[in-house]
Amino acid sequence: MTTQILTARMEAHPSDSHTIERYLDTGGYATLKKTVASSKREDIVEQVKASNIRGRGGAGFPMGMKWGFLAASDPKYLVVNADESEPGTFKDRQLLERDPHQLIEGIAIASFALGVNRAFVYIRGEYSKPARRLQRAVEEAHEAGYLGENIAGSGFSLDVTVHLGAGAYICGEETALLNSIEGRRGEPRLKPPFPAVEGLYARPTIVNNVESLSNVPWIVANGGEAYAAIGPERSAGTRMFSLSGHVKKPGNYEIVMGMSWRDLIYGIGGGIRDDNELKTWIPGGASSPWLIPEHLDTAITIDGVVEFGTMLGSGAVVVMDETTDVVAAAHSIVRFFAHESCGQCTPCREGTKWLQDILERIMAGNGRPEDVDLLLDVSDNISPGLVWPPAMTTICPLGPSATAPIISITKYFLDEVNAAIEGRQAAVV
Repeated sequence: MTTQILTARMEAHPSDSHTIERYLDTGGYATLKKTVASSKREDIVEQVKASNIRGRGGAGFPMGMKWGFLAASDPKYLVVNADESEPGTFKDRQLLERDPHQLIEGIAIASFALGVNRAFVYIRGEYSKPARRLQRAVEEAHEAGYLGENIAGSGFSLDVTVHLGAGAYICGEETALLNSIEGRRGEPRLKPPFPAVEGLYARPTIVNNVESLSNVPWIVANGGEAYAAIGPERSAGTRMFSLSGHVKKPGNYEIVMGMSWRDLIYGIGGGIRDDNELKTWIPGGASSPWLIPEHLDTAITIDGVVEFGTMLGSGAVVVMDETTDVVAAAHSIVRFFAHESCGQCTPCREGTKWLQDILERIMAGNGRPEDVDLLLDVSDNISPGLVWPPAMTTICPLGPSATAPIISITKYFLDEVNAAIEGRQAAVV
């Protein structure tokens, strides 16, 4: 099935899909005008609930249910998480650069449904071009009357602020993002209270991802049931995946959920580079445990991958072929998380650095037979039980995310890890 919701306009009009002229020519903002003119707020929320769409930012929480948690007191806010810091993920960047008005219309409809008059889009600091494109699109929408005071004569008003972050991975966590907008250190907050009750500026706040909100205009225009009919029941709709690594055709692809991993990697992705053998792949960004060839014919669903102890996460699929050194690959990911730890929680601050040091010792030829047990012991102190979804000794999932590659290499490639330790010891001797 080749249903396109998010990428249809950019595929049909690659040169100017980001402009308001092209957006209007292809039916853009018609749903917003109709919604603010004649719809009841609660009906829009019910349509999103009926769509069964689950968040596209990582957790996969039902979007309509999340909206239903928003406290009734005013003022309240909508915050768009466009931080996209997960290694291997670049889908939101494409949506921001090539179809920003689709996102803005989604923000406006969602804000109307939630009774919000102020929205913020938090973009990672390195995304200078997407930020410029979005800022210009916000200005165009204001000039055309789709943002600002009294939108389409409805009495509904909305201001959207584009806020650039400083490029910290931790600010992809929703409460750290809120702290950053407020001018505080980008550190996660304890929950509860959850943002829907006490979020930005201590007011009720909904935080949604770019891809999630970009689906809203289609859902409202076509009905929640139409969206729910696309794909499996608990993984409804389409989803964008960022396919990279050792594949012949890397890129962003919008697929209907339920496709097999084989069809994604070997069909859409063209197979493995140089016709090598597939060794493993990361299914949902660096924070998700890996899969192996025996999982190729399983369906791509949010709940389905949990059966194998992993998650779809941010939608970043990183493919590794037979030439991959799994110890080096794990080290690369662990080093990233150690560097990006905010330092607030001791198990994360200390544990991620320990994992990095142990892997570096193995790679340097100084590995010890007890290092595998030590890696697992340190990981267990960060994420007790080493299960997925993870148990946590930390405020946010960054620390447990660093254990994902350790879980993976000791579960699927233990012989290779032991051989690396033994071989390098022998080489030193």
